[in-house]
Amino acid sequence: MSAAPDPPRGRAGEPREQGLELDVIGLGRLDPQAGITRDWLARACRLALASAGLSGGHLAISFVGRERIRALNREHRGKDQPTDVLSFGIDEDGEVAGPRELGDVVICPQETADVREAVVHGVLHLTGMDHESDEGEMLALQAELLEWLS
Repeated sequence: MSAAPDPPRGRAGEPREQGLELDVIGLGRLDPQAGITRDWLARACRLALASAGLSGGHLAISFVGRERIRALNREHRGKDQPTDVLSFGIDEDGEVAGPRELGDVVICPQETADVREAVVHGVLHLTGMDHESDEGEMLALQAELLEWLS
C-alpha cells in the first residue's frame, strides 16, 4: 500500500488548503491565548468565501501595527487614522487566466475588539460585500459565520 501524496504546496512551501492558497503574515502579533491559528484562519476564509459561492483562489491576511494600518488607511481611503481592518480586492468579478487572486486583508490587532470578526469581515469584503451600501446583509452573514466558527 502506498502512502498518501503530500498536500500541494503554496507560497513559502506551506501546505495549501483545497482550493485556497492562504498567506498569513504577522501571526506572531496575536496573543497566543486567543487561539487563532493558521488552521482556524483557513477555515474562516473557506467558510466566508463559500458563502459567496467562491471555492478558492489566493488571499493574504496580514497582522500589522498601528502605524502601518494608519499609513494604508491614509493612502487608500484618505483617513489619517488607524483602523481595525482593511481589504484590498484584486481580481474582483473579472475573468482570470489562472487561480483567482482574491486580495489582501490587513488587520491591526491593537485596533480590533475581535480579531476573529475582523478576519471574517475582511474576507467578506473581498467577496464583494459592502455593509456601507447593503441593507444589513453583510453584517448579518458575518454574525452567522462567526457562530459557525465558534
